[in-house]
Amino acid sequence: MLKIAWTEIFAHSLPEGHRFPMAKYDLLPEQLLYEGTITPGNLFAPGPLPEQHILDTHDATYWQRLSHLQLTAAEIRKTGFPLSAELIQREIVIMNGTLQATLFALEHGIGMNIAGGTHHAFTDRGEGFCLLNDMAIAANYLLRHKGFRKILIVDLDVHQGNGTAQIFEHEPRVFTFSMHCGHNYPFHKEQSDLDVPLAVGTGDKAYLRQLAHHLPRLLEEEQPEFVFFQSGVDVLATDKLGKLGMTIAGCKERDRLVLELCHRHRLPVTVSMGGGYSQQIAHIVEAHANTFRLAQHIYF
Repeated sequence: MLKIAWTEIFAHSLPEGHRFPMAKYDLLPEQLLYEGTITPGNLFAPGPLPEQHILDTHDATYWQRLSHLQLTAAEIRKTGFPLSAELIQREIVIMNGTLQATLFALEHGIGMNIAGGTHHAFTDRGEGFCLLNDMAIAANYLLRHKGFRKILIVDLDVHQGNGTAQIFEHEPRVFTFSMHCGHNYPFHKEQSDLDVPLAVGTGDKAYLRQLAHHLPRLLEEEQPEFVFFQSGVDVLATDKLGKLGMTIAGCKERDRLVLELCHRHRLPVTVSMGGGYSQQIAHIVEAHANTFRLAQHIYF
């Protein structure tokens, strides 16, 4: 059975400027349930992540200051969120959602999180709507507690996974692959193990050609035992914060390519949702929903 972590965000309770980008977290499971792609049994509500797993990835001083609401005004501005105890609580629940989805992936082949993909969180700071890095936390769990020897992170958000690249800069057991718009946030890029910067306006055909060239080769060369997939839909041409030119159909083919390759290679995969900021919320929800529809079709 497909297991999906769902942390209720209650976007209506957030400050007005933050409601729209967060609304998808409540609307997406509603859509998936309404259309019958999933049932309530597919969803699980994670609890808070134990602190020890946060400290396996993040600097202790940073976590202490973050959890005690002691970040400076400049640090808070870089995260993009007003800092609050409620925000921290949501964050650690979302982190555990990805970790628990990872454990389900070991059992069922795939696990998913209706949140996460917080790839701009560094070891010692947060940026770009990311405070802690869920994929890094879960990958480090597999390395330290499950004996994994090689993990591949496939980051297909429109923005480079700069925090993830920094966290694993000196960890050869984790290969970071980021395919993103080259002229887009973050304007200072970190160095992933493989970065594929795309030109502004890159559309479906060119994008899918690049992905089909790189990903099968990485699976053969790196021989990973586990894959994390950051499936941001801010690659859409309609996205307010992205500069690529993909359609919803092209984004769906991107996800099909990734998931079918993982399934064919019998590689367990955890999917985190990542970004999506199109003007019309329906475009965001539809593009994200396709990822879950494909997971059900390919794996179950």
